[in-house]
Amino acid sequence: MPHPNLIILYVDAPLESARFYGDLLGLEPLEAQPTFAMFQLDTGVRLGLWSRHTVEPASAPGALGGRGELAFAVPDVTSVQMTYADWRTRGLTILQPPVDMDFGHTFTALDPDGHRLRVYTPF
Repeated sequence: MPHPNLIILYVDAPLESARFYGDLLGLEPLEAQPTFAMFQLDTGVRLGLWSRHTVEPASAPGALGGRGELAFAVPDVTSVQMTYADWRTRGLTILQPPVDMDFGHTFTALDPDGHRLRVYTPF
C-alpha cells in the first residue's frame, strides 16, 4: 500500500497561507496561485494549500476543511522550548503551552486558518 506523500489543508487565501508557511518553514513554494500553493518539504512530503472555496468536490461546512493538525517532530525538549519562543515572537496563537503528555513534550499553536500546529519530542 502506498504511503501518503501530500498533505492538503483547506485555507481561505492560499497566497496568504503560502506567505505564512514560507516564513515558518523557511521555504519558497513550488507553486503559488490564487487557489492553490504547494511546498516540497525536506522529507519528500509535499504540503498543499487549497482554497476551501474552490476545492472539488466541495468540502461540507464543519467537515475537515479548516481543521487538521500538522505535527513537527524535534530532537529534544530544548528544541520544543526554542520553537515555542520563536512562534510566540511571530505572533502565532498558542492553544497549549509546552507540556508533558503521554507521548512526549509538546505545545500546540494555530495557523491563520485555524489548523493546529503541534511541535513535540517523544519521551
